[in-house]
Amino acid sequence: MSNASIRTHKKRNNIINPKKLRCQLSELPVLTLEAPKAEPLNPETTPMIAIQALEFCYPKGEFKLNIPDFQVSGGEKVAVIGPSGSGKTTLLNLIAGIMTPQNGTVSVDEAQVSTLGDRERRDFRITNIGFVFQDFELLDYLNVFDNVLHPYRITGALKLDKAVRDRAESLTQDMGIGDKLKRKPNDLSHGEKQRVAICRALLPQPRLILTDEATGNLDPDNKILILDLLFKAVSDYNATLVAVTHDHELLKHFDQIVNFQEFKNMAAV
Repeated sequence: MSNASIRTHKKRNNIINPKKLRCQLSELPVLTLEAPKAEPLNPETTPMIAIQALEFCYPKGEFKLNIPDFQVSGGEKVAVIGPSGSGKTTLLNLIAGIMTPQNGTVSVDEAQVSTLGDRERRDFRITNIGFVFQDFELLDYLNVFDNVLHPYRITGALKLDKAVRDRAESLTQDMGIGDKLKRKPNDLSHGEKQRVAICRALLPQPRLILTDEATGNLDPDNKILILDLLFKAVSDYNATLVAVTHDHELLKHFDQIVNFQEFKNMAAV
């Protein structure tokens, strides 16, 4: 078994200590992500994301993901890059509680998500995490406005009132889809569907925002618009952002970068 370590890329003026990634090789493809505790923006606060001794594999297939220790501080904007199939979406799903590990713990905002029951995880995700899925997960039978409001209709943990409706309208205007509220998803372009999904994720004003290729199908101007709106949400909601992206032109805007390609290459050594 061979071990190697690399450093995450980070902007020189970043106040967060650099994290370390470590890869280990076994008979099966194993990706191991390891990071020492980062200095939080406020030393008295706990990390927004804390993963410890995590082991995950799919029931069928050879892919495994090991994360001994990984933490993300509150208010941090982290980009996750790497090739398809390297584990980026799996990492987001584990953080969101959509998947649960075979071993280890995943905590978000001090709540140990990995040990919650199915309903508790769903309610926690809806109220605390805004997730922009790569395939959008829009409901074809609902119009744009009702898709944006949908999180408020599937749980009693959120209250749908006039303030929420007004905020939904404002978000859609900011995203450039305010004139399409009555349209169904099948009547939208790929990029418009993407913006609907982003509005839905931001509507509950989440403390943690997870995005899987949120700017992947947008033109350059709209990419910057979406990134600005996501960063504004981080500021307005005192939130943390973890964004999977293939767009390397956007990386300079993030505080830290986790590169799955580097430790995938190490696994092949």
